[in-house]
Amino acid sequence: MSRSPTWLQILSRSSAALLGGYAFSYAATACLARLLPLSPGDAVIVATLPTFIFYTLAILWAFASRDALRAWAPLAVAAPLALVGFWPQTLEWLA
Repeated sequence: MSRSPTWLQILSRSSAALLGGYAFSYAATACLARLLPLSPGDAVIVATLPTFIFYTLAILWAFASRDALRAWAPLAVAAPLALVGFWPQTLEWLA
């Protein structure tokens, strides 16, 4: 017997899709731009192209996951990606 999702689960999944997906795609783009062996301008342009794919996959993940808690997994993955992508700013902030 399957239970229909409550409005809190739908709100949580929608928030995870919108906010978590945005954070994941932003952090993945910054990380990719930092790691690509190109000039900084070219690296930003090339890293920006798959952003739409990252965001779409994060939205699909949020609504395809088994429960609302797992829907927030892209946000957990975004933290280490953001540290790699913004490491010079992070080091200045810590110092």
